[in-house]
Amino acid sequence: MELYEKIYVKPAFLTTDHGKIACEHCHGGDPEDDDWQTAHKGLIRDPTYPDPTTACGECHEDIVASAVSSLHFTLKPMKQAIEQRTGNENPAALKIIDAAINRHCFTCHASCGQCHVSRSDYAAGGLLAAHRFIKTPSMDTTCASCHGGRVHGEYTGIQDDYEADVHYVDEDMTCMDCHKASEMHASAEGVKTRFDLPERPACQTCHPEAVAENTAVRSHAIHQGRVACQVCHAQAGKSCFSCHVGTDKKGLPYYKCKETKMMFKIGLNPDKCTDRPYDYVVVRHAPVDPQTFDAYIKNGLKRFDSLPTWKLDTPHSIQRITRQSRTCNSCHGNAGLFLTKKDLAPWEVKANVGVVIPASRIPGLINEGAE
Repeated sequence: MELYEKIYVKPAFLTTDHGKIACEHCHGGDPEDDDWQTAHKGLIRDPTYPDPTTACGECHEDIVASAVSSLHFTLKPMKQAIEQRTGNENPAALKIIDAAINRHCFTCHASCGQCHVSRSDYAAGGLLAAHRFIKTPSMDTTCASCHGGRVHGEYTGIQDDYEADVHYVDEDMTCMDCHKASEMHASAEGVKTRFDLPERPACQTCHPEAVAENTAVRSHAIHQGRVACQVCHAQAGKSCFSCHVGTDKKGLPYYKCKETKMMFKIGLNPDKCTDRPYDYVVVRHAPVDPQTFDAYIKNGLKRFDSLPTWKLDTPHSIQRITRQSRTCNSCHGNAGLFLTKKDLAPWEVKANVGVVIPASRIPGLINEGAE
């Protein structure tokens, strides 16, 4: 994107519904002032964050009422997880880490404007289409600006040695085909993780036959309710390790990950519920470690072990047949697919007790010729 494209507003925008609203109504400033410097005094760059009530709520009251507490707007589950690892025993430490979260982790929030008008701040901003409002955000321009390092790459197949997701290749589906506006705008109040959001997509919505009691697929009948769909149908995903945040000599915020790896690991379900009764699920390593916030406060994550570092995952790399599902024994007896204690660093062993699979629960080889 050329620099001028980030700020250029085409005259055609003025004929749209949003273009007929005076600039100062949303952005402030003084249109009667002939001096551009004073006319722009107090200008609001993004009138939809942190409070979109005035800019968007006048016309989209119902959407804004729930969107202000949505996953993308608040990143609430991530904040709750870090606060849980910090603990309530030291309010001063919690305050310091909350400030660090806001400075580093929350740069990826998505306001109304940063989905429908511009690229996100995380991607250095810039208008999407000369200030036109885009009702359905572009997967490649909008979604990928925050999710490009992992999800978008897995889905479109740019990761080495792995195929693009079958939904992308065969059906030309975009993010919004599964992740509807009702999910994006849904309130996340009381939601522990993104998997607990009632509006989230589910495989069985489009594939009810796969979970039917009389399914004709033998492997589905055998594994139903015990093995998550992704265990058989997902490819490897990107795991990140030991992310540390801080500020450089100029006071600018940074984050550094020790390493990233394309990995496929099956773990025990760390968060069973009615919707997720499975024993075996795909897990991915979260980038946190005990020293993540040490640049701000030493040993601030006093309750680090209260949550696993290997977390439930739903990779966007689906295939009908995968390396672990070509035959039964591609998975059964293949201990390398399963998360075991040897996959853990010493500092995360205790945190992952409920996710690591003991040798006794790794399925053994079977006689594939037997009925």
